[in-house]
Amino acid sequence: MEQQSKKKSNNFFLISFLPAILYWYLETKYPVKIALMGGIALSIGEILFEKIFTGHIHQLSRFNFFLVVFLGGFSLMEENGIWFKLQPTFSLWAVAVYMWVKLRKGSGFFKEMMMEMRPDGKMPPDHIILSMERNMVILFFCYGLLMGVLALWFPTSLWAFFKTAGLFIVMGIFMVIQTILNRRNMRNPPQE
Repeated sequence: MEQQSKKKSNNFFLISFLPAILYWYLETKYPVKIALMGGIALSIGEILFEKIFTGHIHQLSRFNFFLVVFLGGFSLMEENGIWFKLQPTFSLWAVAVYMWVKLRKGSGFFKEMMMEMRPDGKMPPDHIILSMERNMVILFFCYGLLMGVLALWFPTSLWAFFKTAGLFIVMGIFMVIQTILNRRNMRNPPQE
């Protein structure tokens, strides 16, 4: 049962890229208004799909949905897709700020999440978790900046690539580098 739920969650994650891909396709074939309406409509479908298949809507999904609708509405009024394409920038920056604030308050998001997932208390050392979270904040901020630059000055096809496959590539590179850093930090923990 748990494995089936995990499979549904993974499948859902993959369809979260559909609004960007549909927008890119429609923008190449039709006027911007149609592309925007298609992207917004698919975003509505995505959130309904999440509710039906997972039984709830994640907080980040709600935030992204309202951001897509809000920025999509701006784009429709201006008949320009820039605002719609800036959604990943604002989403990534919001997540980065949220994680940074949690770190500043002394309780990182990753540590809280790991404590919920591991009630037995077996977790990596605090300095590893904090290092990983700090680096993730930097990654999200920089990737958000990249997505903004791509939205403003590059073709939609490049923006769509970095919103979908490019994200997986960058996250893979990040995880390799973070693993190397974690191993080094485990051998040489910071002196307190």
